[in-house]
Amino acid sequence: MIGRELSSKLVQDVHEVSILSRNPKKIIGMAVGVRIVQWDARTEDSWINEIANSDVVIHLAGENLSGSGLFPSRWTKQRKERLLHSRVDSGKVLTQAIEKVNRKPKLFIQASGVGIYGTDRESIFTEESMLGNDFLANLSKEWETSSESVKTLGIRHIVIRSGVVLSSKGGALRPLIFPYKFYIGGPIGDGKQVYSWIHIDDEVEAIKFLIEHDSLNGIFNLSSPYPVTNSDFGKTISMIMKRPHFFPIPSYIMRIAFGEVANMVLEGQRVLPEKLLDNGYIFKYPKLDEALRNLL
Repeated sequence: MIGRELSSKLVQDVHEVSILSRNPKKIIGMAVGVRIVQWDARTEDSWINEIANSDVVIHLAGENLSGSGLFPSRWTKQRKERLLHSRVDSGKVLTQAIEKVNRKPKLFIQASGVGIYGTDRESIFTEESMLGNDFLANLSKEWETSSESVKTLGIRHIVIRSGVVLSSKGGALRPLIFPYKFYIGGPIGDGKQVYSWIHIDDEVEAIKFLIEHDSLNGIFNLSSPYPVTNSDFGKTISMIMKRPHFFPIPSYIMRIAFGEVANMVLEGQRVLPEKLLDNGYIFKYPKLDEALRNLL
C-alpha cells in the first residue's frame, strides 16, 4: 500500500522507479513508467542490476501483521516465522546485493514500526527512547538490523518507524470503520490505549522529505504529532460518519477471537515524530479529524 502510493508520487516528480516483486503479474494499476521486476526476496538474480542503477533503495517488504482479510489472522508459530522471514531475509539479500555491485546507491531506507517501543500507556516515545521486548518489538529490531551493515559501505541509512498508516485503499482503517458502517461502533477494550497514526499522504511525503534532505540519517518516527486514544479515534469516526459510538467490544472477546494479534488494537504506544519536526517537516494532516475527513 505504501509502496504503491510512493511510486506514484516519485514518478510524478520525474524519478524512475523499479519495483522488486515476488508476483509481478498481480501488480496492476501502477503509474505509467514504473518497472516491475521479478525477485524471490531470498536469492541474488538478474534483479541485482536494478540495484547497480539505483540512487535509492527502499525496503518495504514484509507480510502484513494482521493478515490479508478484513479481520486479523492469529499469530501461530508458523505465521510468526513468516512475518519474520518476509522482513529479514529480503533485507539481508538486498544488503548482499549492494555489497557486490560496483555502483552503490546513495541511500537505503529501511521500514520498521512503532511497535518496536513496546506497549505503554503513560510513556511518550521518541527516537531516543528505550525499545520494548515483546513479539512486535523484537520483530522490528531484527527487521531494522537486516540492512544495518550498509552503513559500513558509506551508504546513508534511514530507518522509518511508521505508526498506523491510514488509507482509503487498504491497511488498518477498513477494519476500524467496519463496525460503524453497521451502527455498532464503539471503544475496543477500555478505549484508553493510544494509537500513533499517520495519513498515507504524510507517510509518502515524509519518505520523500528524507530522500531529498541528504544530511539526514538514522531513525525517524513516521507518525502524527497528535496520537489519540482508541476511544477518541472511534468518536472521530462516529462524528464524521454520523454513526453511533456506544457498542464496546470487551478485551476478552478480542483475545478469544484473535489471540495474541489482538494486542495490536488492545495495546498501544504514544509516539512522537520528534526528529521529523526538528528537521522542518510540516504535516499535511496533523490532526485526526482532518485526516479522516479527507479519507472518508
